[in-house]
Amino acid sequence: MATTDHTTSSDESTRLYHPYQHFGVPINAQQLYKLPTSPEFLFTEESLKKRRSWGENLTFYAGTGYLGGALAGAAAGFFSGVGSFEYGDTAKLKVNRILNSSGHAGRSLGCKVGVVGLIYAGIESGVVAYTDRDDAWTKVVAGIGTGAVFRAARGVRAAAVAGILGGMASGAFVAGKRVLKRYAYV
Repeated sequence: MATTDHTTSSDESTRLYHPYQHFGVPINAQQLYKLPTSPEFLFTEESLKKRRSWGENLTFYAGTGYLGGALAGAAAGFFSGVGSFEYGDTAKLKVNRILNSSGHAGRSLGCKVGVVGLIYAGIESGVVAYTDRDDAWTKVVAGIGTGAVFRAARGVRAAAVAGILGGMASGAFVAGKRVLKRYAYV
């Protein structure tokens, strides 16, 4: 593994990187890489914000949503597979029933929750870009919009109910996060 050399750089914002240090290759100091010590941003305005970018939000919410939904669906599918055992099934057939129902339920729920995370990330980033502030109300508005968009194909009433439930769930998450920060030293 290549190591870094922090002492030979004259600039404090960069560090010298020697990728071939352990191979004994003689390289003079002019051909070493100067890597930054702080995160790189395309625009200086991004470096002043203390939040994730819209792309990081999109990846985080969709990825964790899919992973959480897939795990929950696989657990539900496991119990469904165990419940579908019939008298006289061999061990191979029982394992096959469990794997099939776990895989089907995990994929199905993972995709649904991943899409909810995708919609939430898009709406939250849009609201933050429009209002130029990131507070609890932007998350509640994103929850309302996510619920409404996710159930919009089922009609106006279903979209309104889902929007209200999404706003309440988002508000509960924000309140729970504040309670944890205040009382549980995490």
